[in-house]
Amino acid sequence: MKELAGRLAALDPDAGAALRVIAYFDRLIEGRAGLEALVRGAAVLADCPARLVDEERGVRVRVEPDGLRRDEGGPLDGAWASAPLTPGGSAAVWLERSGPSAGVHAMVLERAAAAARVVLDRTRGRAPADAGAGDPASLEVLLDEFATDHARHRAAVRLGLRDVATARVVVTAEGGPRVEAVPAAGDGSPSTGGRRAGVGPAVPVRDLPASYAAALTALRFTAEGTDQDPGPRTVYAAELGGLALLAESESADPAAVPDVAALERAVGAAPWVANTLHAIAFSTSLRSAAGDLNVHHSTLQDRLAQAEHWLGWPVSDPHGRLRLQLALVLRRLHRNLPSARPGRAGPRWARGPEDAGSGVRSA
Repeated sequence: MKELAGRLAALDPDAGAALRVIAYFDRLIEGRAGLEALVRGAAVLADCPARLVDEERGVRVRVEPDGLRRDEGGPLDGAWASAPLTPGGSAAVWLERSGPSAGVHAMVLERAAAAARVVLDRTRGRAPADAGAGDPASLEVLLDEFATDHARHRAAVRLGLRDVATARVVVTAEGGPRVEAVPAAGDGSPSTGGRRAGVGPAVPVRDLPASYAAALTALRFTAEGTDQDPGPRTVYAAELGGLALLAESESADPAAVPDVAALERAVGAAPWVANTLHAIAFSTSLRSAAGDLNVHHSTLQDRLAQAEHWLGWPVSDPHGRLRLQLALVLRRLHRNLPSARPGRAGPRWARGPEDAGSGVRSA
């Protein structure tokens, strides 16, 4: 896209600039950028303050062309250029400049409005937000590592976290992140709604982006807890230790790890293999594993011999057991590949715009 934009710019500078704007906002959408990142992009690209106003959903975001969020900017001016998020709707992206929008400014408005509509539908749904519910837009700012300290503090205040000393992020499968205040008396059990969940460490509110990234990593280590996908349904990032490094280093292709490929073949050979190997790998003894599986000790020994044959290596010695544990963990990571890297929800504006890449509760 950059090469095409460069060639087009040589023939028609306006068309080339418009194509770069399209590619820029497409990258933000693919990276699941938050509302503030989208408005910041519009402000920087248009070189004037930009706003997103959706009174129905309770969203008001204003960013200066230097990339800093400043929501206090006075009332809207009807002479400013704007683009509605939906035809005839009141929610709109505004550029604080008079006159009709044309050229690059028109493209910035169009793409920013389309991107904002995608994010709002994802975070708030199409129905008006309940006044007593959490504020997903503020939550995205709170968890965005690229947001300024001031913007993150304001988001925390809006979410009722002004007087909270420590909090953590809980991310559930097929659900968004939630922030839980952690009492001084102890962590307490996270609310997961019965879904797989990754739990970030308890941190000061200003450090919640790190807890969010850790929770996303922990979620990848979870399992459904079934015979075919055995393992914990809730994983605490603080308990992973060095295992968390595997999530950063593992390949996206399971076939690239021979032990994982061998494990997949073994699991496919019989319905009892996955649960049996998991019990053997993570129980203190074969007798304990037999108890967990509710089978006789001799039955487990027979299954173990067959499973070792399918795997291609013995798992009764420490080295073989470690290989099995790593293979099981890597298999779980492969089954829970992330849709986007943690911490890439918004651009790092110090690099310039070309390099830019739900709820709160008490525990």
